[in-house]
Amino acid sequence: MKREIIQTSDGSTTIHLPEWNENYHSKHGAIQEAKHVFIKNGLSLFEGKSVSILEIGFGTGLNAFITYLEALKFNQSIYYVGVEAYPVSFEEVAQMNYISELDAKKDAAIFQKMHQAEWNANVKISEKFLLKKRKIYFNEIADNQEFDLIYFDAFGYRVQPELWSTEIFRKMYEALKNDSYLVTYAARGSVKRSMLEVGFSVEKLEGPPGKREMFRAYKK
Repeated sequence: MKREIIQTSDGSTTIHLPEWNENYHSKHGAIQEAKHVFIKNGLSLFEGKSVSILEIGFGTGLNAFITYLEALKFNQSIYYVGVEAYPVSFEEVAQMNYISELDAKKDAAIFQKMHQAEWNANVKISEKFLLKKRKIYFNEIADNQEFDLIYFDAFGYRVQPELWSTEIFRKMYEALKNDSYLVTYAARGSVKRSMLEVGFSVEKLEGPPGKREMFRAYKK
């Protein structure tokens, strides 16, 4: 499928899929969306703690890189598992402007290391950040009480409704430890019903720029 690099409203880049008219991140701001959905309403809940994170859709590595930067501020040790069936090429990664937009020039080598890391292996990115990239489909996930937090960042329901099914959210529920969270940019009624059906409690929160609402699901 053809992929194009575009600039979003906050100046940061993302990948656009013309065939689907779908973006990897919000057209209203890739960095703004990542910080609002996954950091403000997810990672920040675990300040000062060790956190195991499962990301559904590793993509351009933006969420992983921002998590690395923010975890330094939150004094966290991170184990980060990113699932991606169709990895982004290094040529595409090189066109992302996240280093400059995040004012993270001193950490440019970290972003590069994340993308050069071997797949399906634990790779030490830094003293407090361990990364494992898994090249599998979402329906192949079979973890059991492994994670404190899930970043659910799959392509939208409009183009891939099967990724937002009760079956997938059951896998998410099973992958989480007790007293843990799943955060996503989505706020569709059918998604909420699937989350509730598998046992999550769900709260509707203010969405990122350009989106009115988002969900945070909790496993007691």
